Amino acid sequence: MAGHKRELEIPPGALESEDAAEVFRAWIVDKGLDVSFRTAFDDPATWGILLVDIARQVARGFETDGVCSEGQALDAIKSSFDSEWDRPLDLGTPESRQ
Repeated sequence: MAGHKRELEIPPGALESEDAAEVFRAWIVDKGLDVSFRTAFDDPATWGILLVDIARQVARGFETDGVCSEGQALDAIKSSFDSEWDRPLDLGTPESRQ
């Protein structure tokens, strides 16, 4: 089956590695979040490390695009993370999990 027209490319390192595994995919659908993921790790704390690593890469992207500095982007991401953690706007559904 062909991919979606707005699907991101597989990173080159994943294409080159026999051990690579996709663990998370996220889409915005009708202004909401739609995800599929594998728990993938023995320790759920590993997801915290993964999410922080993703935030850092996203922040670098904002800096590269000239939107703001990496530090400003990280501060904004963490602030909204903390706010969403305390008062979630959307709890999601278990059906989103693969």
